[in-house]
Amino acid sequence: MATESKRQQRFAGVIQQDLAELFQREGTAWAPGAFVTVTKVRVTPDLAIARVYLSFLNTNTAKDDLASIKKKTNDIRYKLGARIKHQARIVPQLEFFLDDTNEYVEHMDKLFEEISKETRQPD
Repeated sequence: MATESKRQQRFAGVIQQDLAELFQREGTAWAPGAFVTVTKVRVTPDLAIARVYLSFLNTNTAKDDLASIKKKTNDIRYKLGARIKHQARIVPQLEFFLDDTNEYVEHMDKLFEEISKETRQPD
């Protein structure tokens, strides 16, 4: 995978910041009861597609919430476009993905705890 250019990184940062503010204000309508965090945004070299990674807190139905957000993609894209219209020529297509990094970290912590609790056998 090629590294992102400075232009891609800057544009991804703008999108991440604006989407984070959108989810903070209107996220409860798209994912009721969940606290949505935009953890990462990756943009294609032509800036036409933005892959948005979301993390959900205070919910057990993250996959259902993600599906609900995916259904509202056009609405979210429209609202994003209103925010970045002076900073970008085009508003990228949005693709949402579940960022399960926190779950992975918790799983690894549990594994390390189990390993450390096991009695060590002499060689």
